[in-house]
Amino acid sequence: MAQHRHASRPLVSARILVGHRRSRGSDLVLATILAAIAGAANAGGFFALGQYTSHMTGYLSQLADNIVLGNLWISLIAVLALGAFVTGAAFSTFLINLARYQKRQQQYALPISIQGIFLLCFASGGLFTSEFGRLFALCCLCFIMGMQNATITKISSARIRTTHATGMVTDIGIELGRGAYRLSHAASPVAPDWRKLRLLLTLLLAFFLGGLTGAVGYGQMGFLFSLPLGMALLALGLPGLFHR
Repeated sequence: MAQHRHASRPLVSARILVGHRRSRGSDLVLATILAAIAGAANAGGFFALGQYTSHMTGYLSQLADNIVLGNLWISLIAVLALGAFVTGAAFSTFLINLARYQKRQQQYALPISIQGIFLLCFASGGLFTSEFGRLFALCCLCFIMGMQNATITKISSARIRTTHATGMVTDIGIELGRGAYRLSHAASPVAPDWRKLRLLLTLLLAFFLGGLTGAVGYGQMGFLFSLPLGMALLALGLPGLFHR
């Protein structure tokens, strides 16, 4: 009996992390895991495809520049990447709302599990050696990134975005600026939100360390490194998905 309880602890922990009853602690742990996976997948996208797959600002700039330069193929790649990211975010939101009104306990487990399945499928991207095959793999990874960003945004009520490093760095700068102002104006009511700053620094570090891991992993294994990333997401999502 004791062994059964010990074996079930990881399953209970996973169900708590993706459960519909949220706490700041579970949000932080889940966001940290997802940020690390996003960093690894983003770095993997660059090593495997030569493109960063969470950088939608870059794709939008790339689209504008190459329309002016007349590079229609590169413009098409940017459009497809943007479309895949938006579609992934929309699909994740659809799944969350569908589960919210039918099987509430699965509203976050479902999109996280599906993201894991898509990452497992991405592992086969190395089988596609043509230009169109690489384009499919790029769109697949952008779709996953969009799903993940929307999932954690919905989970945290828009407090956290795990793939949007630009926003996190901006928020860190804002809090540091508030802290600097407080030091120079001690009587001011302006003060930094230290809890938010710790959260942002934790997520940024997780994204960076995930990127290092992804760079090494994809550099050594290619697309196959998506397998452990997909399995990690499934380990998070499936216990909540099948829990009654």
